[in-house]
Amino acid sequence: MATDGHRGALYRVNAPHQHSRVTYAELFFDLVFVFAVTQISHTLLAHFTPSGVLQTTLLFLAVWWVWVFTSWITNWLNPEMTPVRILLFALMLGGLVLSTSIPQAFESRGLWFAIAYASMQVGKTVFLWVSTPTSQPLARMNAIRITAWLSMSSVFWIAGGFAEGQSRLLLWAVALGIEYISAAARFWIPKYGASQVTDWEVEGGHMAERFALFVIIALGESIIVTGATFAELTWTTETVGAFASSFVGALAMWWIYFHKGAEAGSEQISRARDPGRLARLAYTYMHMPIVAGIIITAVADELVLKHPGGHSDSKTVLSAIGGPLLFLLGTILFKQTVRGFLQLSHGAGIIALGILAWFAAELSPLVLSMLTTAIMVIVAVWESLSLKSGPVGPASTHSSA
Repeated sequence: MATDGHRGALYRVNAPHQHSRVTYAELFFDLVFVFAVTQISHTLLAHFTPSGVLQTTLLFLAVWWVWVFTSWITNWLNPEMTPVRILLFALMLGGLVLSTSIPQAFESRGLWFAIAYASMQVGKTVFLWVSTPTSQPLARMNAIRITAWLSMSSVFWIAGGFAEGQSRLLLWAVALGIEYISAAARFWIPKYGASQVTDWEVEGGHMAERFALFVIIALGESIIVTGATFAELTWTTETVGAFASSFVGALAMWWIYFHKGAEAGSEQISRARDPGRLARLAYTYMHMPIVAGIIITAVADELVLKHPGGHSDSKTVLSAIGGPLLFLLGTILFKQTVRGFLQLSHGAGIIALGILAWFAAELSPLVLSMLTTAIMVIVAVWESLSLKSGPVGPASTHSSA
């Protein structure tokens, strides 16, 4: 076992208001999740039934959680150190097994998915435990608590891998519930109690950048799906229109998240006295609907490109409306957390999408896509104009945005 001095080199004590840039090793690790996001969107497209949506949602939550935990750990550890880099490379291998198992996770490759997931979650947390020096007792105890929770959930993951059908879904839902509740419960364990959120010392700027990069991954996957699908089609007026609508919709999503929101989040978490609390709420939890919305929108884009004419079926309506709706819901909650007020532009967009849903089935997929894109563009322009000359932090009084 390494000495405390060596472990101290792996564990970085974050100074207030510093901003450690995301490293190349972390970016390399994230490439696996480009593939994972693509697998999720294709799985949803192939199994767009009530049971298929439920299963795909569970798989998305698992992929999101394994990435989130890795991001927290690389915030606490130094990815420039060789042992941490080797950890990331090992996690990449596990991530590839996890990703390739997604389409058959509820069929023949369930055990592979479960083993890969449990190994990644428990393995990296044990590494964090061993790498945290005894001179950081609160951080070390936090690593012990996390290991205990993830070890408990891994039992249900592996048991689900051996089970079949609804039993697998139930066991994995229990495992996922344990992990999601654990952070909210501050990793309480018998005798030692719960950790304090103030003990979760994170470097805010690094955390904000990591999550912004995952949004880029999801948007990039959306563009890849659009481009690959369009390349295989005959270029007609309808398919070109669907392609243009998909591309502009992706740009609008980028603008809504990055033009003001990402900057405000980075500034606020960098200044926060308890960045761990803000990181848990604004990033760990509230970014889930943002990323899910982008993935579902990518599914809608592929459906519209392949069948732009006729009436919109239930799959097209649910994905075309549900994707932007989830995205706006996530961004309005995220920005409310970091700014201190609700974005009127986002709320209006949510209402407009809800109204559009009432008669969406009467529209062609192309018209439906163009209308949802128009709503997203209006939201982006509205917010930009409203916040043009105002501050982006919680002190802002531009509640009309």
